Amino acid sequence: MYGATVDPVEDTQAQDEKLQAFEMRIKQGEKIEPGDWMPDEYRRQLIRMISQHAHSEVVGMLPEGGFITRAPTLRRKLILLAKVQDEAGHGQYLYHAAETLGATREEMLDALLTGKAKYSSIFNYPTLSWADMGAIGWLVDGAAILNQTMLAKCSYGPYARAMLRICAEENFHKRQGQDIVITLATGAPEQKAMMQDSLNRWWWPTLMMFGPPDSDSPNSGVLMRWGIKTKTNDELRQMFINQLVPDLQALGLQIPDPDLHYDETTGNWVIGKINWDEFWQVVKGDGPCNAERLATRRKAHEDGQWVREAAAAYAEKYGV
Repeated sequence: MYGATVDPVEDTQAQDEKLQAFEMRIKQGEKIEPGDWMPDEYRRQLIRMISQHAHSEVVGMLPEGGFITRAPTLRRKLILLAKVQDEAGHGQYLYHAAETLGATREEMLDALLTGKAKYSSIFNYPTLSWADMGAIGWLVDGAAILNQTMLAKCSYGPYARAMLRICAEENFHKRQGQDIVITLATGAPEQKAMMQDSLNRWWWPTLMMFGPPDSDSPNSGVLMRWGIKTKTNDELRQMFINQLVPDLQALGLQIPDPDLHYDETTGNWVIGKINWDEFWQVVKGDGPCNAERLATRRKAHEDGQWVREAAAAYAEKYGV
């Protein structure tokens, strides 16, 4: 005989035993590390999720980057510049985390630039005023912190550890946004009006960025089962609403939702219907700034080709 015959029954049984042991580790709170056995679907879901998160950080630099030169004071400019730099660093941490699963940087970037990979829907909306820097900082980054705090407890070690540093920096981003919102909301009537206009435009897209309702989310089940996520989209969205509504109302800002009301029984703020048709339209590439954002990323990638070539030549010559 030139080779042993594999019994498909035994092979299936071995896989089942590995899966049971894997799920028991997750149930016990252990972290899965890159060299550990893991189901192919666990690896695939992580690569999809982490790479999309990385793309969101990189594309997320663009809505704010245009306001660096238009910040109202030098102090505001320096803070915003530091924040945008942080987002680039977050993308690097996350690309590295995805690489531990076997994905390559080239594959991930190609998927982004060709439109095959997605990034957060929120970054396909335009920034029209300085008040939008406040809305992004408090609303968008605040929503991201809720999601990332959950991910800091996820079952995959490299992703969880990347989240610890990212969350620490995102908290400063949120405070920057709060400072802008409070300053404008308590300032001159024109400033408050500008802040209200910004809130009107960013409120609903921010709620959408948690993802579709649990009943329509194709990946939530397996992500929860394997500890990649520990809270559902709807749970995170409700936490965000409960935190933010009282704070914004205390500033005299109006939530752009005529159906918003407080439920004494549940202790939750109840919102009106989210326009999920708009969400899916943006996700599929037909949002206000989808084409613009991707075109900007493609140009930056092309303009940086000489840097990548020089780095590769240096590494080859000096063996580093």
